[in-house]
Amino acid sequence: MNQGLKILPLGGVGEIGMNMMVLQTGKQAMVVDCGVRFSDGRLPGIDLIVPDFSYVLNPDLDVLGIVLTHGHEDHIGALPYLLRQRKLPLYSSKFTLGMIARKLREHELEEDIPLHEVKGREQVRLGPFEVEFIEMSHSISESFGLAIDTPEGKIIHTGDFKIDEEPADGRFTDLERLNELGDQGVSLLLSDSTNSGSPGRAGTELSVREDLEKQIAGGRGWVVLVCFSSHIPRIRQVLDIAKKLGKRVYVSGRSLKQNIEVARQTGLLESEEPMWVEKEDLSSIPRDKLIILSTGTQGEVRSALSRIALGQDKRVQLLPKDRVILSSRFIPGNERAIYAMINQLYRRGAEVVTWKEAHVHVSGHAHREELEELFRAVRPHFFMPVHGEFRHLIQHAEIAKGLGLPEERIFLIEDGESLFLKDRKVEKYPAIELIRSVVDGTELVTMGSEILRDRRHLSATGLVVAVVVVDQKTGKVVQEPQLLSRGVACEGEAEGLLDEALGVLLDCLDDVGPELCTDADWAEEEIRLSLRRFFKRRLDRKPVVLPIVLEV
Repeated sequence: MNQGLKILPLGGVGEIGMNMMVLQTGKQAMVVDCGVRFSDGRLPGIDLIVPDFSYVLNPDLDVLGIVLTHGHEDHIGALPYLLRQRKLPLYSSKFTLGMIARKLREHELEEDIPLHEVKGREQVRLGPFEVEFIEMSHSISESFGLAIDTPEGKIIHTGDFKIDEEPADGRFTDLERLNELGDQGVSLLLSDSTNSGSPGRAGTELSVREDLEKQIAGGRGWVVLVCFSSHIPRIRQVLDIAKKLGKRVYVSGRSLKQNIEVARQTGLLESEEPMWVEKEDLSSIPRDKLIILSTGTQGEVRSALSRIALGQDKRVQLLPKDRVILSSRFIPGNERAIYAMINQLYRRGAEVVTWKEAHVHVSGHAHREELEELFRAVRPHFFMPVHGEFRHLIQHAEIAKGLGLPEERIFLIEDGESLFLKDRKVEKYPAIELIRSVVDGTELVTMGSEILRDRRHLSATGLVVAVVVVDQKTGKVVQEPQLLSRGVACEGEAEGLLDEALGVLLDCLDDVGPELCTDADWAEEEIRLSLRRFFKRRLDRKPVVLPIVLEV
């Protein structure tokens, strides 16, 4: 009996990051990717946001495994938080699994999760799904697209990709196999939309080699090269340049050190011990003979480069004429933090080179010409753009229409919405409710939780603490109440405002009376409401009021 095929994105469709998709037929399903999204700063104390796992955790759904297209955090970063709730086998490349294994060890899950290494054009059977892994070029090594045989025909999921004629790691997008699959017939194409609005081609990874070498060779002191910690092809180029120029390399940044170690263990980087410098040997290396590889491309507050820019790294103190090369793009939304960091670097006398001054970075995502080339190779019957904000999806849909695909065979959906394929027909279903979670320390907290509401409230309106000491038996106030505030008023205004608020508090205690003050919960609620009304009247906002009634 044909049960059809459901495609449900839980993240990454209509947004950048947090990529996760469910393919389901009947009660059996497979998952593609399980990533995080980085916080934009609007959630105090929160760095990572993860998908809503509730659909995948439903015990009635037989989840057969998770297939990972590549090792970027927006594709694998949420795995530990899902796997500690439901143990599932994982399938991906050797390098990607190496990165995942490190995460599993950190979360004490390494003994519980089966890891299955696959290679290009290898096939894996997951119940009603047969998955073939297609090699793709991207800004991280060993990336895959997926050709998935389903009861409703072949589905191709590109993952993140570009068509690079000169990849630094020698890994080409397997257009030959994609053309063969197109000849066989592809029911549905799901394709990366990140750069669908960018004309031309993304450019080859090797095209940055000349300018990188020129900028590194031209440094008169230290050269600090900053790139994404997982960009092993870029790191390989820097190491080749260092060897050619007779320079040595010091690595600054925990994630960068870990990824380099995984790359060395999996054979993606050669292990040439004399090239690497330990922190205790930094002072013994002439400044013009050292390259410092660093994390911090987006101005992250706790990154290695931010600490260097602020002079907080005792080992790496910049001097005038040192050069910092930002070999990365500026992710939209991060510009303010990046330019603040660049200003700090200039204050320390460093020269700063970005992609605006020299050709030191190319994107890992296909531009319009490459998207068109892949579409012509695959020639799908139906098309659904993925991996991008809604504007990117729209732009990608326009590319498909421009190549002759009828509009009725192009489907735009966002996270939580789903497509249902059956007998060469497609239906679109409304969105299910998705309640994302955030990583708070090591724990997951739902987006609508009280703790996050309180943090948002505190960050917007401030805090007032009212402390009242009463006699346990009589309820009488035994010492003058105390009021403390943080973030409520400017320093010059706070004292007078708190004096007024203290008067309101004393009036409230008189109204409540000693008898009701013996009930601390009742008294605290009355105090809270009275002070909230006062601050609303005086400041036109309601700070968080924390009343504390102590019984002695």
